[in-house]
Amino acid sequence: MRGQYRVTVYQLGWRLGGKGASGRGPSGRIEEHGLHVWLGFYENAFRLLRQCYRELGRDPGTCPLADWRDAFFPDAHVGMAGAARNGGWVLWSSFFPPGKGLPGDPLTAHNPFALGSYLGRTAALLRSLVLSLNTRQKFDPERGADGSVPQTRPGEDHGRLSPDEVARHIVRLLRHGLMATAVGLIEALALLESVLKSAGSYPRPLLLEFAEGLAANLRRQLENLVATDDETRCKLEIIDLVVAIIVGVIRFGLLWDPRGLDAINDYECREWLRLNGASERSLNSSFVRGLYDLALAYEDGDPDRPGLAAGQALRGSLRMFFTYRGSIFWKMRGGMGDVVFAPFYEVLRRRGVQFRFFHRLENVRLCDASRLMPGERPYVEALEFDVQAHVQGGGEYQPLVTIKGVPCWPAQPDFEQLQDGTAMREDGRDFESHWDRRHVAKTTLQVARDFDFVVLGVSVGAIPHVCRELVARDPRWRDMVAHVKTVASQACQIWLNEPMEQLGWDEPPITLSSFVKPFDTWADMSHALAEEDWPEPPPQALAYFCNVLRDPDEEPDGADAEYPKRRATEVKENAVAFLNDAIHHLWPRAVHSPGRFRWELLADASGAEARPDAGPPDEACFDTQYWRANVNPTDRYVLALPGSLQYRISPLDNTYDNLTIAGDWTDCGFNEGCVEAAVMSGRLAAHAIAQTPALEDIIGYDHP
Repeated sequence: MRGQYRVTVYQLGWRLGGKGASGRGPSGRIEEHGLHVWLGFYENAFRLLRQCYRELGRDPGTCPLADWRDAFFPDAHVGMAGAARNGGWVLWSSFFPPGKGLPGDPLTAHNPFALGSYLGRTAALLRSLVLSLNTRQKFDPERGADGSVPQTRPGEDHGRLSPDEVARHIVRLLRHGLMATAVGLIEALALLESVLKSAGSYPRPLLLEFAEGLAANLRRQLENLVATDDETRCKLEIIDLVVAIIVGVIRFGLLWDPRGLDAINDYECREWLRLNGASERSLNSSFVRGLYDLALAYEDGDPDRPGLAAGQALRGSLRMFFTYRGSIFWKMRGGMGDVVFAPFYEVLRRRGVQFRFFHRLENVRLCDASRLMPGERPYVEALEFDVQAHVQGGGEYQPLVTIKGVPCWPAQPDFEQLQDGTAMREDGRDFESHWDRRHVAKTTLQVARDFDFVVLGVSVGAIPHVCRELVARDPRWRDMVAHVKTVASQACQIWLNEPMEQLGWDEPPITLSSFVKPFDTWADMSHALAEEDWPEPPPQALAYFCNVLRDPDEEPDGADAEYPKRRATEVKENAVAFLNDAIHHLWPRAVHSPGRFRWELLADASGAEARPDAGPPDEACFDTQYWRANVNPTDRYVLALPGSLQYRISPLDNTYDNLTIAGDWTDCGFNEGCVEAAVMSGRLAAHAIAQTPALEDIIGYDHP
């Protein structure tokens, strides 16, 4: 780009984004692949997008999403759903205070991604939680149960003490059994925070004895407490989990291991927490279930097979809670296509990047190994594509539409731009379906003639289909596709004629997880209605739901063109049952009675008037809403299963002379399915080609 490189993007169908793509449907409504929320620690993703908006230079007088702050807004409310003591569900919500700065701001010289820094903040959280407990028996930080008064007051700043002085305090607590009292525990918690920030200054055996003693005594104290409400019960569960994390990090030597958190990625997260003393109640708490739900961490989409690598689970949790800036969550005012991929597309086009839409990659062909010279690395010889459609007149496809001043991707291609487009529309062409193989031509790109270097940006689910030679010849690629697994997901969106408060939701707009299957995660996205283009009167509320979708026992045949439709019908049935049977736990006034959703609440984007002779609204009203089954190989979510991360291949791998890879399935420093991982991987791929950006500029890449 900018005269140094000639870049061409070959893209399936009519839009960019893969499993992050979105489109505009009837009444300009936003139709997503699923729920997308950006986290406040997505430093690389926000930095790149902020640069994109600056370069785009939109006029705020004509485009409402001119700046990144127009496109994103902070969302500080996070919710979890758990089983109530008296049956039913209890909804726990928390407000996370603003973090310093904004995601993508330049970082200070202080490294916020050091494990010791994380653990120091974890210990501070633990102490704060203990002191905030509301129970029938309270901790007295001034005096122990035996009347003893601590030598070091609970409010003393232990950070000013030398390591030798802190070590003497620890030895005193251990030798005299002072942590058996509440006051001793409070002092120990204050010491722990200081110790963990500079753990290298202390003997490892002393730290382990201290942490295990603190954990045992704290759990003994908590066993005698009776939670007075569900919120306190939740705090007790979090305390138990935090203690297990601190003990485990020290016990497993992660502070001293050069692999850092990666050293425990062979352990399943719950298994590792259990090994370090976490109770079964805590392991099944809404907090832990929410961690799995947000990561779609269920092998084959089976709720009974949760799986999450312990090291990556801790890395994600620590980054999420302790390194967010501005807000823990950031929500988009539009769809991913509007807010992310349309700006990227426009900037890249200005830079001279060419796009070839309607090209399905069929094969990455390697050179014949027998033709390689001694010392010559294997390379990609050709790229073979099916051309799904030709553009009228041989011109360039224009993919965007403008809705209320914002360039957007439509939910369907513009058939008017395509040769034989009318016939294709009538035939029901699905350009994004893995099972719709119809095409109008084939084309092959040859190395040296058509390209010098390849960035393979397909998802790992598509690798077995498009990289058959690579998988057959390279055992590392075989291991990768065998171990780096994906999961199908399901999503639905409903537009409602009444605001959330009228439906009985009396909390602020929220993103909530760990709810009942089949849709365990819900977000109030009513703010997005302002970007849609409904006739009067517009809907009053908008809700997104998502979850995993269980895989069939046998993989569908490649010629089974009806498979996506059957799975979409399954999602629709799941959604109808969910609204009838479960939604009253969230919105008690959205039902006539449990089991009978108020179908008249659903807004119809077609604007059709109900017929005078029509009966009362029923489940058929759901046909006006939006739902999808994400079963295409490129749509499936990438899992971080225990024992699998070692099989990921880095974009920096130079086994092949002219090939690098990019995507959240690669070994990129944050190995979990999210936009931050995708951007980090893309930046690594750029470094592999051009040695820019510098590796130290890829934030969090060299993570503990």
